[in-house]
Amino acid sequence: MKTMPTIIAAIMMLFATACHKDEPVTPSSSHLEDITLTIGGQSFTAKMEQNSTAEAFRALLPLTLEMQELNGNEKYHYLSQSLPTNRTEVGTIHAGDIMLYGDNCVVVFYETFTTSYSYSPIGHITNSEDLKEALDSGAVSIAFSR
Repeated sequence: MKTMPTIIAAIMMLFATACHKDEPVTPSSSHLEDITLTIGGQSFTAKMEQNSTAEAFRALLPLTLEMQELNGNEKYHYLSQSLPTNRTEVGTIHAGDIMLYGDNCVVVFYETFTTSYSYSPIGHITNSEDLKEALDSGAVSIAFSR
């Protein structure tokens, strides 16, 4: 009777190892699929971060936002809904960064500068050379699409 648990344990181990199958390992990506920002007929490509903020924002697309000017370095828009946050003290904002301030303010930066504010990264525009010109001054309409 004392050997019965040992036999059952041995059979269970046999089944567990027999069912094991080596799965191919896929390297994890640090970004979601790219998105496109269209500003005044000009297109910009953005690499999306791999976090819940970026995923929730991407789920809203396509989306056109009327974005307001702030501080001569960014455009912002308050969404009507909150998104999940992944706040981090970024230290330096780079031209082309797309961030979430708080839980509902989408910000597109067109200047590089240091900051003490915390943001949730959404993505980064990879071809940001002409971004400042495209955003010009004042309010601007930005279409975000997949």
